[in-house]
Amino acid sequence: MTQPIPNVLTIAGSDSGGGAGIQADLKTFSALGAYGASVITALTAQNTRGVSAIHTPDAAFVTAQLDAVFDDIRIDAVKIGMLANAQIVRAVADALQRHRPAHVVLDTVMISKSNHALLAADAVAAVRDELLPLADLLTPNLPEAAALLGCPAAADETAMITQGEALRALGARAVLMKGGHLAAADSPDWLIEAGGTLRVGGPRVPVKNTHGTGCTLSSAIAALIPQRLDLASAVVDAKRYLTEALEQSNRLDVGHGVGPVHHFHRWW
Repeated sequence: MTQPIPNVLTIAGSDSGGGAGIQADLKTFSALGAYGASVITALTAQNTRGVSAIHTPDAAFVTAQLDAVFDDIRIDAVKIGMLANAQIVRAVADALQRHRPAHVVLDTVMISKSNHALLAADAVAAVRDELLPLADLLTPNLPEAAALLGCPAAADETAMITQGEALRALGARAVLMKGGHLAAADSPDWLIEAGGTLRVGGPRVPVKNTHGTGCTLSSAIAALIPQRLDLASAVVDAKRYLTEALEQSNRLDVGHGVGPVHHFHRWW
């Protein structure tokens, strides 16, 4: 029997420049053979040089979007990105508890590439206490992991593993600690699961077009989980896809700042 094309939902903010957020997620889903649906949690006025304004809808409207999608569409995986404030965090957590999707990938989006806060301070605790325990996979970078744990950012791979295990202890079933902030020649990530740890290595790609890398990686994992035998295989293949998208990003000419990765590098 032919496996159905997976339906994957992104719950995240909109990037008007198209490089991150909902736009990056939907491009990634399509590139990796999944149908994408979306629930928009924030509108950003944004380009490759930064974020100039954010509009946040009422949490009740976010709930309405979530229920509209789940009531009609079979959702095989969910990716969660920018949530803006504690009220929206709680709306998303409530919907996940009601609808119980099979797979949830939580990307703890807190700060933009241009150092603009994308998550209110009071929402960090809500993410940690109410949303993190509902996640099958948490994908923090090192500053985000430190913020969730209330400790300094990991400076080496041993500390990455320790912090990943601490985040699992808070309720996430698995954690992918992203090592892009390390001062290392490569860009190692560590997958921490109940059964052990896996180092997911990759070259540090020397390009300036890195906008949307976190969104792209987490959405790639969400798209691939229904298509792979296990989480580790989905993570490894997603990391490979992102590395290729970074390597081909200089083929794009988008904006004057930190440009996007090339989501459709295999076809264009």
